[in-house]
Amino acid sequence: MVWTTPRQDPDRSRRRLQLLAELAGARAVRQRSRPQRQRTERLRQLIATRRRVVG
Repeated sequence: MVWTTPRQDPDRSRRRLQLLAELAGARAVRQRSRPQRQRTERLRQLIATRRRVVG
């Protein structure tokens, strides 16, 4: 028995590629925002520690 792959609809293929590109873009944005979030959290911890020491 010969296995044949069905031809994909060009619109479906285009939509799939567009969706994958959007997901990759969203992932890149999320990864960029993480270091900023970590810096912000660390800064808040430092401020809280200083307030406890000074106050």
